[in-house]
Amino acid sequence: MIRYVEISRRKLGGVFGAFAGIFAALAPVGAHAQAVVNDPAGSGPIVAALGWLQGTLLGNVATAVAVMAVAAVGFMMLTGRMNWRFGATVIIGVFILFGAGAIVSGIQQAAVG
Repeated sequence: MIRYVEISRRKLGGVFGAFAGIFAALAPVGAHAQAVVNDPAGSGPIVAALGWLQGTLLGNVATAVAVMAVAAVGFMMLTGRMNWRFGATVIIGVFILFGAGAIVSGIQQAAVG
């Protein structure tokens, strides 16, 4: 019984440590003496490449693939051939992928305001 309590305390400490790390990374911190620049000098090709990547990941092809993935997961879950946890992970991943812009803008507004 004592061995179980020791293992549980270790796991609990790891969970709290993980939450503390996530909170520290997402906590807004005031940046002093920094100018806000839209695009740094010489970053034109990099910004263009990232814009292309964003358009590819969030465009029509990605939307069609996501719809097919959710439909396939739903059908496999309906017929009992898929683990519910894995199916929920796929569906939540799609929501995070397509909601990334809204999530980031919400974090930026919270940090500024």
